[in-house]
Amino acid sequence: MAAAIATRKPAGRVRFGSARRLALSLLGPVVVLALWELVSVAGLIDPLILPSPVAVAAGLVSLMQDGTLEQDAAISLWRILVGWIVGSAVAIPIGLAVGAYPTVRQIADPFIHFFRFVPSIALITLFILWFGVGEQSKVALIVYAAGFIVLVNTATGVVAIPSDKLDAARCLGASRRQLFFSVIAPASVPYIFVGMRLALASAFLVIVGAEIIAANSGLGYLTWVARLYFKVDWVFAGVFTIGVAGFVCDRLWLLVGRTVLARYLGQIANY
Repeated sequence: MAAAIATRKPAGRVRFGSARRLALSLLGPVVVLALWELVSVAGLIDPLILPSPVAVAAGLVSLMQDGTLEQDAAISLWRILVGWIVGSAVAIPIGLAVGAYPTVRQIADPFIHFFRFVPSIALITLFILWFGVGEQSKVALIVYAAGFIVLVNTATGVVAIPSDKLDAARCLGASRRQLFFSVIAPASVPYIFVGMRLALASAFLVIVGAEIIAANSGLGYLTWVARLYFKVDWVFAGVFTIGVAGFVCDRLWLLVGRTVLARYLGQIANY
């Protein structure tokens, strides 16, 4: 008891540490924006090529005033989240089976390691032919891109489980079903979590390409159409929105890791 009290950090020190980390995280973007503005004001770069942060902010406001930005952002996020969730839901059980059962792994390996190297952008034409030009083709592309990342990470997590842990469970009388659901699946959660986090980033990359080629809405479409009018500030506004949306989604997923999945992840969800 005394040892626990002695090692506990004072509340003031914890708050100071949190404030210091927040200040350091904000320092980088503030410095970059300040340098960007100085370069623009000094006229070192053509504003038609690289508009100033103030001009980008003005473009962002103009897109928000008529609701264009919010509408396109909502459409892109819906496509991303649906594809990411469906892709993960399909990939996780397959990854667990591939990692846990050598026969399944030997059958599935050639397909997994072939298709995971085929970029989803290369399949846009086929997906449009198969699923049409509506939402299905874009969501299916994200399912494809996210699914293989989650699948490989999940299978890797199963294979990485120490054999001593599996042998101990068998010695205690665990059946194959109990071994799978009580040992293998929980021990793979950190790998599944990381795989889904990486897949989320991949989903943002894929949706931009898909919306540029075959869409009439979304943030990718917005940035692509802006070039027709040479509205570079709109392009930057779209890019900024994509980055902010991705950052927020990533932080929310980390929050899930620190709360709902904390017992499985330990320190993994702290970065």
